[in-house]
Amino acid sequence: MEPLKVGLIGLGTVASGVASVLNKNQVDITRRITRTPIIEKVFVRTLERDNPYQLNLTTNIDEIIHNHDIDIVIELIGGIEPALTYIKTALANGKSVITANKELIAIHGNELLQLAADNDVFLRFEASVAGGIPILKVLREGLAANSIDSVMGIINGTSNYILTEMSDKGADFAECLKEAQALGYAEADPTFDIKGIDAAHKLTILASSAFGIPLDFKALHIEGIDTITKEDIKISHQEGFAIKHLGIARHSEQGVELRVQPTLVPLTHAFANVNGVLNGLFIQGNAVGEQFLSGRGAGSEATASAIIADLIEIIHNEKAQYSAPALGYKVNNLSPLPILPKPAFSSNYYLSFKYLENTDTQAVSMQLESLASKTLNAPFEIKLYKENQRVIILCEKTIEESVEKLLNNAMLIEGIEETKLIRIEKF
Repeated sequence: MEPLKVGLIGLGTVASGVASVLNKNQVDITRRITRTPIIEKVFVRTLERDNPYQLNLTTNIDEIIHNHDIDIVIELIGGIEPALTYIKTALANGKSVITANKELIAIHGNELLQLAADNDVFLRFEASVAGGIPILKVLREGLAANSIDSVMGIINGTSNYILTEMSDKGADFAECLKEAQALGYAEADPTFDIKGIDAAHKLTILASSAFGIPLDFKALHIEGIDTITKEDIKISHQEGFAIKHLGIARHSEQGVELRVQPTLVPLTHAFANVNGVLNGLFIQGNAVGEQFLSGRGAGSEATASAIIADLIEIIHNEKAQYSAPALGYKVNNLSPLPILPKPAFSSNYYLSFKYLENTDTQAVSMQLESLASKTLNAPFEIKLYKENQRVIILCEKTIEESVEKLLNNAMLIEGIEETKLIRIEKF
């Protein structure tokens, strides 16, 4: 059969997974595309490295992005530069590109999608969002008949692992982060994971695919998990909730909410049972109702599965002379729906007020109750957790502006030393 020549940029964990899956599943892949996939060349920074699949290595990037024999380029080095330059050059040279680079797509995806369209080639990035879970393909094809109301997910395995360990062991955040680093689940600098930046890159792509809006990373509201304490987890569990780090994209008549945040979810919901480094995704469509997917959001061969699925789709589209848009929407048909600012968010809320020792808790509770009655514009319940030095308010759905007003005024109450807001999803 005619060979399908692939150029790999990078030979790290995921790229090695691509080589592994292409090798062991070559018969099935060849049958599906009626071409034999061959890794023609691999760009690496140095030739002094392991090469278990005996691949043809090069330190000259031009041998891939300017190589007329290579049909598809797969970029797997991550980061912005030089990956951006490599991808732009490959697309301009008429080569389809597959990438797992969520940061690059979230920030430069609009430009790259237009460049791909201008050169009549494909840009695919299924692996950029949830590893082996084919969420973009589900949104682009499987749910194409639906108007999507919301997409939300546990889309960072590191944060999910840390919160799972804090919950299971009753341990502090710092202790569980250190454990995650020791096991290789968290980087030496874990900022992108624990501050929510990695999840925000992924949510940018999800929202664009779900709602047909341009990729706009800067529009997101982002909160990490480093403010979550074991006391928050303990109290939440007693109230019937687990704390998960969710990316949430919700479409309403007012506009689109885009937020990455710690979130209380009912212990009875599927999200509460997505533990460790697994990912989970929830979709609400107006025809199908609720959909839930869960699985490995990272890892060598799980991510490679999504990359090679993109490769197969590209070949099918080329044969059919069909230009399926990567986001499910043509680039020039994207709709600039308004992105709602944080004060306009609408949610249920868990509000925590930590008080100093020897505080008159009855007086503090009464003042908080009076303040909440004047500001929240929604039903609420107030509870005292003396063993944790907390007064908790559980508030029904209201706008965030009123909640922020309550928190600001609460700091004026004698004895209150700290306030905290965690949003609740009740589904």
